[in-house]
Amino acid sequence: MRHELQNLPIIAIFDLQKFTGLADKMKIIYSTLLPVKGFRAINLFGIVFARKDQPALDEHIINHESIHTRQMLELGVIGFYLWYVAEWIIRWIQYKDRYQGYRNIGFEREAHANDNDFSYLEKRRTFNFLGYLKNKISPRC
Repeated sequence: MRHELQNLPIIAIFDLQKFTGLADKMKIIYSTLLPVKGFRAINLFGIVFARKDQPALDEHIINHESIHTRQMLELGVIGFYLWYVAEWIIRWIQYKDRYQGYRNIGFEREAHANDNDFSYLEKRRTFNFLGYLKNKISPRC
């Protein structure tokens, strides 16, 4: 797996227009530190950090992270992270499992449900994540 990333620059600029219709470019940084093991990518302040020891990010993961970027723009970065952490703690208590807590955060539910729809952000309504706050989802296999 590591050999797939040997030819990639540490910082890659990914054109989101191909996948989401956004004219913006998302910065992707391949790292050995972020995200923690067990996760492929994390979006921090609109910059995606991906594990260097994993295959390069595919269009589904990039679309997933671009959905999070849109959520951040709607709530403001601080508002997004405050909500994200608070809901994760509530879901962790609710499901008695931190991974299930993470999977059931409204932001994650929306991103996972739509990461295969590459035109989703073009048709998505503002604050659409609110519709994902109820009903537990099944773990993705």
